[in-house]
Amino acid sequence: MSLLLSLMLQADTALSPAGGTEKASESISLFYLLKEGGVLMIPLLLCSLILVYVFVERLLVIRKASQLDSTFMLRIRELITGGNLNGARAMARSTPSPVARIIEKGISRIGKPVDHIEKSMESAGKLEVYQLEKNLSILSTLAGIAPMFGFLGTIAGMIILFFNIQHQGFSLENIAGGIYTKMVTSAVGLIIGLLAYIAYNYFNAQINKQVNRMEAASVEFLDILQEPAK
Repeated sequence: MSLLLSLMLQADTALSPAGGTEKASESISLFYLLKEGGVLMIPLLLCSLILVYVFVERLLVIRKASQLDSTFMLRIRELITGGNLNGARAMARSTPSPVARIIEKGISRIGKPVDHIEKSMESAGKLEVYQLEKNLSILSTLAGIAPMFGFLGTIAGMIILFFNIQHQGFSLENIAGGIYTKMVTSAVGLIIGLLAYIAYNYFNAQINKQVNRMEAASVEFLDILQEPAK
């Protein structure tokens, strides 16, 4: 209680007109805050760089995977029902898409039992999903450890602050300055963790769309095999 009263009295004295001092309006630059965050800003910087790299890399991969001509399955149907299996396989091979690669796997198994074709396409689909989900675990890890680095930096800063108070004496100005600079790591860690969490869920949603497209194409391909040849 005595410490709290002392803080309140010093704050009132500093802000009261009778004290002859006026509250100074000072601007704080972002670079200054980041610099004052301490040594734990280094792993947070690494986390942010990894986040940007993984986001851009996955964005390019998933966007490329989603580029598929809307008439692809219609043309595959026409080629297969017309008996041109080589043309259908060549078309699937030349199309850079997970759907096309699954269809190519199915075409290469035509002539074998339908169950065998279905399992082959299912295995190919799992490999495609794995390629789409590659590096997503990094985003989920960043979403968890970045805030922890931030909190660790703040706790370390508070320990140092109270150590200095014990050995150098009490000063309201030093305490306030030490607290807000050491809380920078928490803010940065939370921001990085939030962005990583949003990116992780966004990519999961996009991958689910691709999985649905692959499943729909597989079902349509199996239906084509049941149609009589022209």
